[in-house]
Amino acid sequence: MQNPLIGFQVDPQDLKFIGQDLERPECILAERDGTLWVADGRGGIMQIAPDGQQSLILQDQDMPNQKSGFTERLVMAEGSLPNGLAFDENGDFLIANWGTERLEKMTRSGETVTMLDNIDGQRIGKANFVTRDRKGRLWLTVTTTMQPWTDHVKTNSRDGYIALIDEKGARIVADNLCGTNELRFDANEEWLYVAETTARNITRFRVQGDALVDREIYGPSNLGGFNDGIAFDAYGNLWTTLIMADRLVAITPEGDVLTILDLGGDPDALAALDAAWEAGTVTPELMGAAGGDVCRWMASLTFGGPDLKTVYLGSLQGTRIPYFTSPVAGLPLLGW
Repeated sequence: MQNPLIGFQVDPQDLKFIGQDLERPECILAERDGTLWVADGRGGIMQIAPDGQQSLILQDQDMPNQKSGFTERLVMAEGSLPNGLAFDENGDFLIANWGTERLEKMTRSGETVTMLDNIDGQRIGKANFVTRDRKGRLWLTVTTTMQPWTDHVKTNSRDGYIALIDEKGARIVADNLCGTNELRFDANEEWLYVAETTARNITRFRVQGDALVDREIYGPSNLGGFNDGIAFDAYGNLWTTLIMADRLVAITPEGDVLTILDLGGDPDALAALDAAWEAGTVTPELMGAAGGDVCRWMASLTFGGPDLKTVYLGSLQGTRIPYFTSPVAGLPLLGW
């Protein structure tokens, strides 16, 4: 069978959209009936019904996050900023909260409890993404312990890590990672794949009991951009968003890279950012200048729809969610 992504590209003019006036819609969860649950920078999750009706569910806190502007919202990143989302076994939400630097659990009515805010007495840092496996264990990525996090991008610090949370507690099972971001298991949960965003590559580990072993780079050592969200399709392609380049690509099982969608903005701004990354001189200003208008700072992708062929795109600076139809279904996540 030929790879269904060979020769497939999305024309930006063919994109459809759902959602409006969203705030930092970084991560999206999809349900079979078409309902979407979207991380919201006001400190909660936006429910978008199949007909487009929206309902913002805030975490049960005194005030919603009212930070605004590039520096307050994106660089300093304070207050509740839900980032990575996952369903727990009951259908409630696990939240890697970038702003509070915690792993949290939130019910569908907003009641929130802190699951983890430190490991061995040390604050966890910029919690990015969380997922669970078939054994009920949780896997959490932390991008950096630097504040502001943009200092990490400038220095390419390798202070990111993966933590495992189970009945034994929480402990770090992989470290020395550069900008740890989304992570996904393959179909058999034999390998765990993680985006090292600031290193611009995907790293994978063989899962051996409670340990991660046989670390290796998967695909190119440099994807040509800051790879952020990742997801497998049913064929075995690993899709990834290139944030700030606003590009969606896929790594084939053979290691080739296919461009699916390109929504990039000013090419000069992107070239300046890429040159600064090479030189170790990235600044928030250079980062802020990069990105297009359609899905600015494209951060994640989610397969949904009744056949798992609808691809939804999350972002850090967008206000709505672009989507399109894929020629291949996504790999079903736990609970689908």
